[in-house]
Amino acid sequence: MLHSYAFANFQSFAERVEVDLTVKHNSTLTDWMVDDVCRNRVSKLMAVVGHNASGKTALLKPVAFLHWFICHSFASQPDTWLPFTPHLARVTEPTEFECVFDFEGNLWRYVLLVTQNRVLREALYQKKERFNYVFVREWEPETNSYTVKQQDFGLPPKTAKKVRQNVSLIAWAAQHDVLLAKQFITSQVITNINVVGRLPISEQAIMFAAEYFSAKPEQYAQMNRLLSAWDLGLSGVYLQEIHPNPIDAPEQKAWMALGQHVSGDTAFRLPFHMESSGTQGAFVLLSRLLPVLAQGGLAVIDEFENDLHPHMLEPILDLFANPATNPRDAQLIFSTHAIEVLNLVEKSQVMLVEKSADCISTAYRMDTVEGIRNDDNFYAKYMAGAYGAVPSL
Repeated sequence: MLHSYAFANFQSFAERVEVDLTVKHNSTLTDWMVDDVCRNRVSKLMAVVGHNASGKTALLKPVAFLHWFICHSFASQPDTWLPFTPHLARVTEPTEFECVFDFEGNLWRYVLLVTQNRVLREALYQKKERFNYVFVREWEPETNSYTVKQQDFGLPPKTAKKVRQNVSLIAWAAQHDVLLAKQFITSQVITNINVVGRLPISEQAIMFAAEYFSAKPEQYAQMNRLLSAWDLGLSGVYLQEIHPNPIDAPEQKAWMALGQHVSGDTAFRLPFHMESSGTQGAFVLLSRLLPVLAQGGLAVIDEFENDLHPHMLEPILDLFANPATNPRDAQLIFSTHAIEVLNLVEKSQVMLVEKSADCISTAYRMDTVEGIRNDDNFYAKYMAGAYGAVPSL
């Protein structure tokens, strides 16, 4: 479970910003929170709110980058640059990332200092009485190599020294059968953003969703129940196996989604590209949320409400609050322009993002705004500009 993450010199954020999902133990425990095995109270969701071009997507991207770097960077080519962008006024300075999370009953802290072409420092710490290092990797320009200190990590020193400059030591160690590293890279983060930005709801995304549900009958049934209950005019989604290239590759198959409808005594099916944008968006969104809800992990969704009616927000968010649909305490971090969400969540579960005239973004948690009360009408006060992070028109 993610407790917090922080970064500096990343896209429009020049200074360090922290996204903290922990809440005080004297706060009221709600369905949106969980007391984890490390005796910390952690929120299961965080909403990111701000005006257009304020930096909301940039606030989400560090999570996606860190997951890719820790779990999958070994697959990158040796000379490729790391897929992130520093603030364009500080391109000569390194970028900093940090996250704190619990795993296997322990609390961990991971820190990373990088340029686009090289890791400068990478470290993993485990909290016992205090945070003790598991490994510390540092670039030594004098010798043009890395020094790596380890405590109970298990990677042979000679192998550690050979780590590529654009690869995480965890991803490197997992390829050399280090047990802890192999456990870390199984962590699940599902997102709709990449280095460029939000992925569109495309025919390819619909086909990926159909393929996923074809292999997961329980989640397929759950998706059908939810879409039908949300009254999208569907009686269900039918998945049809197709063969895109029956002559040259007859063994190759794909899946096509068709919306099932009933009008009077007539039942019919529509290809999903003929369904409304909201129906397509809900179908693809559920293909990203249901795996996390079933298995645990983190969903990071940009423009969560894209093509959805505002009334859809509450039933979707309730999937994370309800223990029956979220038995493994999955988490959701999302950006939204649907300000109605402020009436659904706690003030500690909202990050406000704004950008100054000199193109520098800042972000702060709503409960840090001076004078805010638990019984405030957050929606009304935000719309009135009391909390900032609104457009100046």
